[in-house]
Formats: sequence, structure tokens, C-alpha cells
Amino acid sequence: MLSHRTTYRVIYGDTDTMGIAYYANYLRWFEIGRTELLRAWGLAYREIEARGVLLPVSEAFCKYMTPAKYDDVLTIEAALDPEIKAGLKIDYRITSADGQTVHAVGHTRHAFLNTEGRVIRPPQFMRDLIRRQGDPPDA
Repeated sequence: MLSHRTTYRVIYGDTDTMGIAYYANYLRWFEIGRTELLRAWGLAYREIEARGVLLPVSEAFCKYMTPAKYDDVLTIEAALDPEIKAGLKIDYRITSADGQTVHAVGHTRHAFLNTEGRVIRPPQFMRDLIRRQGDPPDA
């Protein structure tokens, strides 16, 4: 399972005075997608950090397509880009719950750091976790 979907309802606090989702919230929704992707893999961010590994965002990109509005139910799909070896790249697609409207697409890139803030190679536990996600379900 290299991708995961989660839903989110746009709350009033996510919107501007026109009832349209404020643009920076899409990055928050990317984070929700990423967090739930890792949780679905069986490893919450808290556990990664407890092992002395930090995953700061080194790059973020978002292309806005159709505005999300107050009370819309969104599907946030987060998918690992398996081609990236030195860090993590997560691709996102935010759609209406019925999948008919694409609200935004984008990605984030993450470096692996130790607790001193130094760049490190992807730790073995993360490489193993990612490899398992690409294995067939019965493997």
C-alpha cells in the first residue's frame, strides 16, 4: 500500500469571508494525509521521532484547481513516490468525496535528520517499512 486515503470536512475556521478554504490550509491537509499514510503503515510520526529521526519538510508544492468550500467533504490521497531514495517524497491529491472534483494536487519532500539536525541516510527501519508497502498483499 503505497497510498492511503482519508477524509476531512472543511470547517468554518478553514475558510475566508467568502466561505472558500484559505490556501495555506491545503498544506495542513497534506500533513493530515501524510500522517495518516504513515499511521496506516503502522508507524506514527511520534514513533519515528522516538527513534531519533526527524522528517522536516524541505520542499512543498501545491497546484490549486477548484476551491474547496465550507462543509465540503474532501478525500485526501497521499502516496509515496518510490523513486526517491535519499529522503521521502509524498504526492497528494485532494478531491471531493465523490471523486468528481479535483481541488488540489501537490507534493512534499522530506529529509531524514538526526536529533542534532544533521542530515542522515534513511534509517533501516524506514527502508524496511517502505519496502513492505510495495510488496504484494500476500507476500
